[in-house]
Amino acid sequence: MQSFAMLMVRSLLYLLFIVGVTHIFAMEGYSQLTNSDYGEHSATEQMHNVFAFISCVVFFITAKLSQSLRPAVVIVGTLVGLMLIREFDAFLDDNFFDGAWQVLVYSAIAVSTLYLFKQPYPVKASLVEYSRSSSAGIFLSGILVVLVFSRLFGRGSFWEAVMGDGYVRVVKNIAEEGTELIGYALLVIAAVEFLWQVVSKKRADKV
Repeated sequence: MQSFAMLMVRSLLYLLFIVGVTHIFAMEGYSQLTNSDYGEHSATEQMHNVFAFISCVVFFITAKLSQSLRPAVVIVGTLVGLMLIREFDAFLDDNFFDGAWQVLVYSAIAVSTLYLFKQPYPVKASLVEYSRSSSAGIFLSGILVVLVFSRLFGRGSFWEAVMGDGYVRVVKNIAEEGTELIGYALLVIAAVEFLWQVVSKKRADKV
């Protein structure tokens, strides 16, 4: 009964989180009205970065708490980290050097790969164990929304075709950035849910 109650509490918190995210997303439009562009420097884009950072940090914190799940969580956390680096591609190229974000991506992959080779627990077994958690399904949903659906749904050619002469770029941006934002919000939920599961299991093992 207590487990079910906690599930309901977490579900309510996640619901409120999504409602809050949607409200902030809409407020950007309400505040800027016809000047809204939902572009690279918008509040929505900044939320992408913040959510990616939060989920990445939470995953790596969780990795420290479970040896058997550590390889899987390092892979998951690294993937989110790579997405975060990709979000800053223009900033890195403009302020450092052309291709700086690619150097960081390859470096992160190399570091995580070397780290995984040194882990005593098998990577495959760790991934299988993680795949059985509720976090894995939420994480996969978020990844698919961010990397697949938002990209396909936000294609300029599609919106130009359906809107014709009335094509307005901000509408296309709203659709693409909005769906991407929900994808990143799902990654945050996946990370928090997994942290809660690991902490709960450790507490239960001590009892």
